[in-house]
Amino acid sequence: MKQGDHLSPDPWLARWHLSPDGPVMTTHHALLLPVRHDGRKAMLKLTEEPAELRGARMMEWWAGDGAAPVLAREGGALLLARADSEQSLSEMARDGRDAEASRIICQTAARLHRKRANPPALMPLTVWFRDLEVAAATQGGLLAQAWNTASTLLADPRDQTALHGDLHHDNILDFGSDGWLAIDPHGLCGERGFDFANIFTNPDLSDPARPVATLPGIFNRRLDVVTAAAGLERRRLLQWILAWTGLSAAWFIADNDPLARIDLQIAELAAAELA
Repeated sequence: MKQGDHLSPDPWLARWHLSPDGPVMTTHHALLLPVRHDGRKAMLKLTEEPAELRGARMMEWWAGDGAAPVLAREGGALLLARADSEQSLSEMARDGRDAEASRIICQTAARLHRKRANPPALMPLTVWFRDLEVAAATQGGLLAQAWNTASTLLADPRDQTALHGDLHHDNILDFGSDGWLAIDPHGLCGERGFDFANIFTNPDLSDPARPVATLPGIFNRRLDVVTAAAGLERRRLLQWILAWTGLSAAWFIADNDPLARIDLQIAELAAAELA
């Protein structure tokens, strides 16, 4: 491949004998192109962002067990099987089936967290949370409380495993007979409970105009569902929710993004339950 070709789909279309099957899409860190591969629906993903690269190696390592199957990978180029269903966990949650959506996320997490040999290089949670430590020192208040909680958890990790790192409603897709499978991991490692905290701010972060997570009563109902489905201690899960929402809010605040208010609202609920 020529220098600079890695973020253009054209060389990969030729290299992997792909045909375009939709328009190019872009995210903050990647280029996506729906394609056909030997007649099969697939997704070509190109990136050079470190977390995405870790995630690509992780997807390959999972080998389709709980995650979308990888058809090919080379560096920052990833060819994935593409989900064909219009059913989504976000819409399920918005349509009054929130408990069902939460259980599916927990079931998917259980598959991803299975012990496997020879994991790829992953980022420890102790490194992932450094931005919260910095934000807590300047912002204080709830972020300082979140950092104090995070530092306690990180100093005494339990049930450690490879972590998806961004496990929420829009990162688990319906693959029909193959079940619900994850995409877009960050490639982290640490305590298993961390991976469930993201449930509690979503799907609101993707569409705050149609809230679910922040509706009255949802937080406590989700606590009941997730602790039972994932086999987690309630207080420990609350601590991870507070720690994670603090970190996520810190990132949004740094970007002047109003979505921080959703994280802060959930952080306040977790802090109140812990008090």
